[in-house]
Amino acid sequence: MMHAVKRFEPEKGFRLATYAMWWIKASIQEYILRSWSLVKIGTTAAQKKLFFNLKKIKSKISAIEDGDLTPDQVDKIATELSVPHKEVISMNRRISGSDYSLNSPVTDDSSGEWQDWLEDDTQNQEASFADTEEYLIKKNILSDSLEYLNERERDIISERQLSENPLTLEELSNRYGVSRERIRQIEAKAFEKLQTKMTEKAKDINLLQYN
Repeated sequence: MMHAVKRFEPEKGFRLATYAMWWIKASIQEYILRSWSLVKIGTTAAQKKLFFNLKKIKSKISAIEDGDLTPDQVDKIATELSVPHKEVISMNRRISGSDYSLNSPVTDDSSGEWQDWLEDDTQNQEASFADTEEYLIKKNILSDSLEYLNERERDIISERQLSENPLTLEELSNRYGVSRERIRQIEAKAFEKLQTKMTEKAKDINLLQYN
């Protein structure tokens, strides 16, 4: 994330919203995924998609919060998110309230175990602690840097870049009674301020590696 902040060059023509959405949300989501459980809960794109959308879809189809899904519910979720059925079952059990034993069966009538679906890519304790610490630092840098924006800038950045369902320029222009172009200008200026402050803070603690 910090490398992306350092290298962002708006003059090259990349869209600010696309760029910011990627590096800010990706870092926060990775932090959430790493912090959620002792088990690495999301390693593939399908698992991450399920992690951040499963609860919402379960509510939509009136599935119970805890417990196994019915075959029909699994099929609906898999179809909506374009993910494998087994990933739906796996993720539902892994975020339903507690960490399951990797040796427990996937279903009552199955000989397969959870560990059969997980890659053996776990880190040692030292590496895992270092990763967790780094994500905590990055999260704090983002949070602290947002405080350097004024209330309107912070709201626009949050609604455009940090929200799961970003607002459009039109929606924000109606909220603040200004043109869409003015919202775009405020967003660009706010992101530049955020980028600068995050880079300064990262450099202060040697999180950025300079040539």
